[in-house]
Amino acid sequence: MSTIAFIGLGNMGRPMVAYLLKAGHQLRLYARRPEVFQHEAKPLLEAGAQVFGTPAEAAKDADFIITNVMSTADVAEVLCQGEHAVIQQAKAGAICIDHSTIDPTGTREIAATLAKQGIGFVDAPVSGGVKAATEGSLVMMLGGATTDIEKVMPIIQCYAKTITHIGDVGHGQVAKLCNQIAQVINIQGIAESMRFAASNGADLQKVFQAISGGMAGSRMLDLMGPKMVSRDFKAGIEARLHAKDFFLVKEAINKAHLDLPALQTVALQLEKLMDSGWGMDDTSSLLRVLEA
Repeated sequence: MSTIAFIGLGNMGRPMVAYLLKAGHQLRLYARRPEVFQHEAKPLLEAGAQVFGTPAEAAKDADFIITNVMSTADVAEVLCQGEHAVIQQAKAGAICIDHSTIDPTGTREIAATLAKQGIGFVDAPVSGGVKAATEGSLVMMLGGATTDIEKVMPIIQCYAKTITHIGDVGHGQVAKLCNQIAQVINIQGIAESMRFAASNGADLQKVFQAISGGMAGSRMLDLMGPKMVSRDFKAGIEARLHAKDFFLVKEAINKAHLDLPALQTVALQLEKLMDSGWGMDDTSSLLRVLEA
């Protein structure tokens, strides 16, 4: 069994840790919100995980360091920057596994900094949301050296069902952002379909049933269609997370001078959604943006 430092105990991170503990690994935890150990993460401590005061302390003697935080800056901070960062105490030969969705360029820069200290890096963003994390069925896209991928595979198989090695460091993030482009543009299309149906007085449930059986049918339509029909905007996938990822892609394509018009349009809709205060609600709220 391995010693694993895990940094980031949000709704996705906690079930990952639970699966690792169940598999018999030794877990060393760090959270930027210490109060999480008094509430949501308390069962992890009862199952044998240990708590540490800094990322560096958690990473000491760990074979693997797993991060699941929000932004590129957050990943860089906990891994590389300052006296409390992982790089200060992680041993040579350890491998960092990052499940965050962040900028591919920033990912490569973080990996290069860690490599100077003999620390490996695999970018391993995930798809499937809290439901898949809880069920241990996450979809995972990997970027990194083949030797590092082989070493981390027994760890990530504890909570991921579909795992694809895309290529070098950063390519996992590229694949995840491609996933977000296709996913959210699809949600926008579903919202526009429902808006068009409603404006013509059609029964939304029957329209959904009709198109879901045709070529418009998709897993995203099956997920988002019923939510829009019933106007259930309770978060399954928080819009703010999709917005964060979409704005990452928008920045990247602007730098690369790529013309992706559908992405640009949906990014504007996500900006309106966020400005309306619906960021903590489901991304199906794109329908409400059209209605507004």
